[in-house]
This record gives sequence, structure tokens and C-alpha cells, in this order.
Amino acid sequence: MPTPIVLHCCCAPCSSAIIEWMLQNDYLPIIYYCNPNIYPQQEYLIRRDECTRYAHQLGLEIVEDDYQHEEWLAFIRGLEKEPERGSRCLECFKWRLLKTAKFAQSRGIEAFTTTLASSRWKSLEQINIAGAWASAQTTGTRFWDKNWRKGGLQERRNQLLAINGFYNQQYCGCEFSFRGQAVDSKSESAVYSKPLADSHSK
Repeated sequence: MPTPIVLHCCCAPCSSAIIEWMLQNDYLPIIYYCNPNIYPQQEYLIRRDECTRYAHQLGLEIVEDDYQHEEWLAFIRGLEKEPERGSRCLECFKWRLLKTAKFAQSRGIEAFTTTLASSRWKSLEQINIAGAWASAQTTGTRFWDKNWRKGGLQERRNQLLAINGFYNQQYCGCEFSFRGQAVDSKSESAVYSKPLADSHSK
């Protein structure tokens, strides 16, 4: 019988190869969509719907947490000007992974992990710190700190992105990463244009 595991899912492109690997290696992922950082809500819904489409395509369960963006903003208050990979990102990971750990605990599932660890734009060290911290706040859970960037998963990610025609965003999610990308692009509208298939996401 496959081993159940809770997979915190940030978006379909970053999740697809991980989910495929799990199914091929005798794991049964329960997909948990908890991303209150994503701004605006329209963007959140687009990413959620793409995750849901892929989960249903594979016959997998997906559970959506509440979109608590205002509460998330209060949680990271004072860190708005932090750069990407700064302390704001660490606190954001803690919020989302604590929710994931609590969900795993409620289901009686020991292990949880996150697709955030597939992105080269994020600090793997921060993700592992946040995951271990979240596990310590709960009883009977364990964060699986697997590096989802290795083992050919990046290449397979890009293949599945093209095969499934996933929406592939060009900024991490929150308004602070959005504004930073918009400044780099010289235009906020550029951030919302249909991204190229080979651009990385989170």
C-alpha cells in the first residue's frame, strides 16, 4: 500500500514532477494548497485551479486552506522591504508549513513536504528550517527535507509544463516579490503577460 504524505503545493509547474515521482515510488500525496501570500487573489485562484486540474487528472485529493491574505500580511509586518530570500521569506515559509504540519496531524499522517524546495529561486536552508520548526510545533509529524531540485526533476518539470500547458507565473507570489519583478521589468503589466514555458516559478 502506498505511503500517504502531505504535499504542500505552491503551483502546478513546481508540483507536477514531484507528484509524478511520488506516485512512481510508492507514495500517495495528499495535496495541500495553502498559499495566503499570493497576491492578488485572482492570481491565487489561477494557481489553485491549475493545481486542482492536475490533481483531478491523476485522481488525487487536493485540499485548499483559507485564503487569509490580511492575516498573512499581519504575520510578516515589518519585513515588507526585505529582499527575496530574506527574513520575510523565512517567516512566510513558517506560516505555510505550520499550517501544513497541522493538517497532516489532523489526518494522522506523519510526513509532510513542500514543492517550495523545487525552486532554485528559494533558499533550501530556509525551507528546511521552517519545515523542522513547523514539525516541532506539532505532535507526530515529520518534515521530509528532500531536495526536489535533483534527480532529473527540474528537467521533468519543464517537460510536464509543456505537456500540460500549465500557467507558469513569473513572480513568487506576494505583492512584494510582484513589485520587485515589476520594477525589474519596468512595467507591472509585463509580470502578468503569459510567461514563457522555460521561466521558473514560485
